[in-house]
Amino acid sequence: MSERHPIIAITGSSGAGTSTVTRTFSNIFRREGVKAAIIEGDSFHRYDRKEMKARAVEAEKAGNGHFSHFSGENNLFGEIEKLFKTYGETGQGQARKYLHNAEEAEPYKQEPGTFTPWEDLPQDTEMLFYEGLHGAVVTNEHNIAQYPDLRVGVVPVINLEWIQKLWRDKHQRGYSTEAVTDTILRRMPDYVNYIVPQFAHTHVNFQRVPMVDTSNPFIARDIPSADESVVVIRFANPKGIDFPYLLNMIDNSWMSRANTIVVPGGKMELAMQLIFTPFVWRMIERKKRAMGLA
Repeated sequence: MSERHPIIAITGSSGAGTSTVTRTFSNIFRREGVKAAIIEGDSFHRYDRKEMKARAVEAEKAGNGHFSHFSGENNLFGEIEKLFKTYGETGQGQARKYLHNAEEAEPYKQEPGTFTPWEDLPQDTEMLFYEGLHGAVVTNEHNIAQYPDLRVGVVPVINLEWIQKLWRDKHQRGYSTEAVTDTILRRMPDYVNYIVPQFAHTHVNFQRVPMVDTSNPFIARDIPSADESVVVIRFANPKGIDFPYLLNMIDNSWMSRANTIVVPGGKMELAMQLIFTPFVWRMIERKKRAMGLA
């Protein structure tokens, strides 16, 4: 952790809704005039799209039915750890982009599913913001979780997570239900071993819980709406969290445990704004004091 060069890490699996948190933080950074280096976790995959598909075929032929993007072997954990460590010490580091589609790839004159070259981060960023699959990973070889000053988990209940992934991959990426189901099954061991353990290392977890029947996510026609959901927000250390203020500001919210507040699904982004804006303030204040600017 670093006072001079703070790091925020958002972690959650594919389809969990981490992009919502990223949008909220982007709004906070813009409103508060904070210049952040934005890092996408997909850029730390080990293989580009074509090579990943080829290696998946090879793995299946070799009897490995659990080859996935979640595993340590298919991601550059060492590079994530190096970036976090280097940034925390110097405010510098290297990153690249993963070009998901033709729109993202066109400015770089590259194929979708490829990586841009590694480049140095801008010189004058005030903090680093990571959003992806592995922002709080701890393994025998790597401890990524030790570096971020704020770690946030986004983890819908599992059936809702599957519904969100099914809807996204079918409607936005053109996959069949069978293909998405196969992906979910194939990556389940890595989900259990690499994704779930991270939520024991996060400072705050957001878990969306639908208030409608999701018992068979594979036949769901729509993603449950925000108004059909509640969001369970758990703080690992509730000291300093002004729960009475949050309860007053967020209608129909309540405390389910001493460290947990439940808010209506439609108030999730408001809750994030109220919770994380003070976190960002404190990080910037500590940074200024550490650098003798306050």
